[in-house]
Amino acid sequence: MDFPVCKKCEDGLLLPLSDYGRDGAAIHYKAWVCHNPRCGFSIRIDNGEISQGRRIGEEAR
Repeated sequence: MDFPVCKKCEDGLLLPLSDYGRDGAAIHYKAWVCHNPRCGFSIRIDNGEISQGRRIGEEAR
């Protein structure tokens, strides 16, 4: 699979991330993040709203 080049840094690739909804249903491609750690670009969908630029990290549970 070919991933798109990040338009912010033009060095990294945008990788898709998936998640699970409240009812346990899979949400495919909920977010796209640049794999270049120096860039940190992300675009995501939350409750139907698109946001970009926030850092996406791991959540401790």
